[in-house]
Amino acid sequence: MEAMNPGRDSSAGGAAEGRRGNAGRRPGPADVFPESLGAEYDWTGRPKHVRVQAPGKINASFRVGPLRDDGYHTVASTYLAVSLYEEVQATAKPGTPPSDVTVSISPGSSLAPELLAGIPLDGRNLAVRAALLVADISENACGVHLEISKHVPIAGGMGGGSADAAAALVACDALWHTGLSREELSLLGAELGADVPFALLGGAAVGLGVGDRLTSALAPEPLHWVLVQSDFGLSTPVVYGTLDSLRAGEDPVEPDQVDPRILAALRAADPALLAPCLENDLQRAAVHLAPGLADVLDAGTRLGALATLVSGSGPTVAMLARDPAHALELVAQLAGDGLDAQAVEGPVHGAQRIVDA
Repeated sequence: MEAMNPGRDSSAGGAAEGRRGNAGRRPGPADVFPESLGAEYDWTGRPKHVRVQAPGKINASFRVGPLRDDGYHTVASTYLAVSLYEEVQATAKPGTPPSDVTVSISPGSSLAPELLAGIPLDGRNLAVRAALLVADISENACGVHLEISKHVPIAGGMGGGSADAAAALVACDALWHTGLSREELSLLGAELGADVPFALLGGAAVGLGVGDRLTSALAPEPLHWVLVQSDFGLSTPVVYGTLDSLRAGEDPVEPDQVDPRILAALRAADPALLAPCLENDLQRAAVHLAPGLADVLDAGTRLGALATLVSGSGPTVAMLARDPAHALELVAQLAGDGLDAQAVEGPVHGAQRIVDA
């Protein structure tokens, strides 16, 4: 870390310093932060950069009620945060107004370039909107640049954009020393979408209402999953609209709880108990829009997955495995079928800051 008065000749006043020693000297950033981190902090001790990762999610269950008068649907869902993370690095731009929020996509992103090219890099981006929400209530805000490393499928039913927003909320709060609690961050996140508070919370949770009424669920040990990604996305509003069309003439029930067997299986960390409980009302619509998903679901069943389902609005398919070895075996077999699969576990933690060693 630089000295408290950068540029001061260290020899000046050396004898006096020697007489005084450290007695009575007020500690400064040099005492708090080691020299090796000097480039990462400004003279006040505030970080110049903050990196945060936030998880994608799958829905172990997703029940959808009829279309309401306000255009929304009541849902009852079991969220699981899984070990496929988005990462946001927030870099302060001192001397610029808090409204100066810019965003870029990291070259370290693992998604296909043609998919990354479709991400908005303006005020439509949820991470930008999240930063502006924090800036509005921060006394220390300045401009900020957000670099996003994308790993969660885009429009894949896994809440990747919501994870970006959650990571940006945590990063900007730390960057500007705003001091918001997780509850306060969740209230801000709810303004951006129902999945953002869960990306902050992580773990396992029951979501009711429009998915925004979250209650943590006990899941002491992670379960093991295989995710099969698609090279295309599905629009969530289109999937919901398709479900409404497919259910015309039906009388869907307004859901007010999740199947208690799911919660019991999560508590027991027992994949065999969980497998028969997996359900997703949106799967019907997703397969209607993308019939090839039926082949992916069938492939998982054929190759020995305990259960398969479309995650959220799709098109990502989640397959439940017995254990880590079984998950890796499924990945290899699916690759033999030409499918892009990867093993993950969940539940995992929510958005959290990454501290470099």
